[in-house]
Amino acid sequence: MSELTSLTIAEARKKLLAKEITSVELTEAYIGAIEAANDALNAYVAVTPDIARAQAKASDARIANGTAGTLEGIPLGIKDLFATKGVHTQACSHILDGFKPAYESTVTQNLFDDGAVMLGKLNMDEFAMGSSNETSYYGAVKNPWRSHGSNLDLVPGGSSGGSASAVAAHLCAGATATDTGGSIRQPAAFTGTVGIKPTYGRCSRWGTVAFASSLDQAGPIARDVRDAAIMLRSMASVDAKDTTSVDIPVPDYEAAIGKSLKGKRIGIPREYRVDGMPEEIEAIWQQGIAWLKDAGAEIVDITLPHTKYALPAYYIVAPAEASSNLARYDGVRYGLRVEGKDISDMYEKTRAAGFGKEVKRRIMIGTYVLSAGYYDAYYIRAQKVRTLIKRDFELAFNAGVDAILTPATPSSAFGIADEDLASDPVKMYLNDIFTVTVNMAGLPGIAVPAGLDHKGLPLGLQVIGKPFDEEMLFQSAHVIEQAAGRFSPAKWW
Repeated sequence: MSELTSLTIAEARKKLLAKEITSVELTEAYIGAIEAANDALNAYVAVTPDIARAQAKASDARIANGTAGTLEGIPLGIKDLFATKGVHTQACSHILDGFKPAYESTVTQNLFDDGAVMLGKLNMDEFAMGSSNETSYYGAVKNPWRSHGSNLDLVPGGSSGGSASAVAAHLCAGATATDTGGSIRQPAAFTGTVGIKPTYGRCSRWGTVAFASSLDQAGPIARDVRDAAIMLRSMASVDAKDTTSVDIPVPDYEAAIGKSLKGKRIGIPREYRVDGMPEEIEAIWQQGIAWLKDAGAEIVDITLPHTKYALPAYYIVAPAEASSNLARYDGVRYGLRVEGKDISDMYEKTRAAGFGKEVKRRIMIGTYVLSAGYYDAYYIRAQKVRTLIKRDFELAFNAGVDAILTPATPSSAFGIADEDLASDPVKMYLNDIFTVTVNMAGLPGIAVPAGLDHKGLPLGLQVIGKPFDEEMLFQSAHVIEQAAGRFSPAKWW
């Protein structure tokens, strides 16, 4: 059975269409893998075997009669941020206790229309607020990777930690994820998987629980670059229900893989060499530069001067939007309700009991920066900085750069309940230092495994592209992947 779960999406698709295996067999293998491993990894918060079996049976029928979709019969995990009709959708928060929507998110509907099979809902940081998947109401997710000779449990990154852990541990063929400040790319880097945050507007946000509406974007986490390309093609679409989705044809991303980088210019931003960056991160970055150069790309030094302001600006804009978006959770219409002596008391008690510590922290920051006396000093100023960050990238791309190469994270995965990070939220926020600029500018970014550190843990590189030029990201990331090889954790769970 484990042989079936080790197949990539591309490999499984080939075997399914050749009728060498059935979707029912493949799905049963994944259900068995989840049953055996989920108690140890805590990647799934809800498993849907009955739905999966029914979908797999229908997929086999379509394959038999020649009407297979592009993801026909492929078992996927769905991040708990995406609304799934009649199925647990709680953004891993207590305040949405028992919520099962009567509708399907556009992204998941697109996947199911293409024949994908849903294995269940994946764990995540509460309301996607976190960099380690420790803020979930359902407890921390464990990274399938461990340091050489250590039994210490490591974080899988966040907020899409369940997605990354499940893909790395072969508990699904691929997973949906979302990225507001690095929540696809950072967990992908921590788990040796591939994650792409597409251009803002490439995927519909309809039916996805909102964190920060001008920053949120859905994307896939997969085992390799080709699988990520296959998934993104299905996930992406224009949508009348989301006016921020963009009406641009969705290309065949898979066709970009293997294309030559000859004549392409890759920018290396000097501002990403931050103080105290580990030597191993610098070394893997230099290795990535060498690989792209060997593939025919021209390497050019560039400057993105407003990078140093990105993190503080992000942690004003994102909490401000969260404070507005999360005002709807009040105990009146759905989810958790804690009775009080009057409606105000009920609001207060419900929100106090329903939201976790990190979510409360961000709501309070957001409400503060939007308040009358501070709106201009904080929120307006942060939005101006955001415009400057976007302009930095535009100037680089207008000067002829085709893509930008940076590290994905400032370190490899760290321990669960790390005392240093738990006591200082700002240190935790610094995990997003290389990723938030991409969200602030609305650009696409991909994280691809590039090597292992001295502890045997994966490190990733990030490629940033022009708006709606995801093809260049797949092209470049594939070159890195071919040179670096693929990495799998040693099984302990």
